[in-house]
Amino acid sequence: MQINRRLNGRVERRLPIMIAVRLSRGGDLPVSEELAYTDNISVHGARVVSNAAWRVGERADVTPVKEGSSLPGEVVYCQSLGDSFFVGFKFQEAVTWSPLIRYQPT
Repeated sequence: MQINRRLNGRVERRLPIMIAVRLSRGGDLPVSEELAYTDNISVHGARVVSNAAWRVGERADVTPVKEGSSLPGEVVYCQSLGDSFFVGFKFQEAVTWSPLIRYQPT
């Protein structure tokens, strides 16, 4: 039986790659920055472990600490993990961070 990936919201393969990132909230609020890390990433998204709750639709810049360009992202979900949160970000641009490129299947 073939599974339709579109039914579960996952179109792209997610890789369990942990990268330290800076999250900078956008919008009208004063810019605040948080050091966080990814739980997994794909070409157009990332699941980030954050210390703060986020609202669906909020925007943030997600920037790898070591290397790579900042990507503007939109929150698509936020799940409580006790003291922290899993936050799903969707990016309009493709992720070009070296750890993803290194492990992306050809």
